[in-house]
Amino acid sequence: MSVVAQALDQQVAVQMRLATEDDLPGVLRLYAQPELDGERVISLEGATAIFRCMQDYPSYSLIAAEADGKIVGTYTLLMAQNIAHGGAFSAVVESVAVDPDMQGHGIGRAMMADAIARARTQGCYKLALSSNARRKRAHEFYERLGFAQHGLSFVVDPGADR
Repeated sequence: MSVVAQALDQQVAVQMRLATEDDLPGVLRLYAQPELDGERVISLEGATAIFRCMQDYPSYSLIAAEADGKIVGTYTLLMAQNIAHGGAFSAVVESVAVDPDMQGHGIGRAMMADAIARARTQGCYKLALSSNARRKRAHEFYERLGFAQHGLSFVVDPGADR
């Protein structure tokens, strides 16, 4: 699926597609941004092993945003059918990243439009995402796209001593 991501003064032709193993170096480059995973980026071998496991999950996808033959954005999308909510599917977006040189050019907007379209096609009753509390600019971006803060999210480090 090709879309044109529009920014204030530029248009960037972006292709949204399922990522392949060949895309993993580009994806890892995006996750290496300091405000994202920074030094916690796994090896290509580790990413390949995880990617292959993802292929066994129904409706779990790594999405690549490509422009001019380069991976300029990525996100993961998990869609799961629920026993609650009348058996409807719900969707979760995770691991959103855009090339720093391409931020402000509509890539993130195109990725979220793609995620919403995929969730709609699956009949999801909601599309949720989480974002680190310190990423205020990202929160403002998501709100401009129509996302609303809903409920509270709680996390625990299962490896920490209690």
